[in-house]
Amino acid sequence: MLRPVCPLSAIPSGEAYRWDTDPPVAIFHTEDGEIFAIDDTCTHQDASLADGWLEGCEVECPLHASRFDLRTGRADAPPAKKPVRTHRVEVTGGVVHVELSEDPADLPPGAKP
Repeated sequence: MLRPVCPLSAIPSGEAYRWDTDPPVAIFHTEDGEIFAIDDTCTHQDASLADGWLEGCEVECPLHASRFDLRTGRADAPPAKKPVRTHRVEVTGGVVHVELSEDPADLPPGAKP
């Protein structure tokens, strides 16, 4: 089920928005105008990916430089090996809506679910 999260205007191009759900979700607005949603927590260590660096369709974790593909969730660089979940996104009437994945989250040891 799609849930309204925030106005699209709350996420400037090239930036991220952290949605405080359980577990948190990071919503990215790429320079190309695409919107993606992934789990906000790096699968290697408890770090917010919304605080990372967005380049194209990848975000780099702020702790150890692992990168995650926003389209697939795949980890492209160590030390992270496991992917993050991706979530379906729609923008309707200027509002970002997210449908959370039903797959289990891959949280790192010690991370709060």
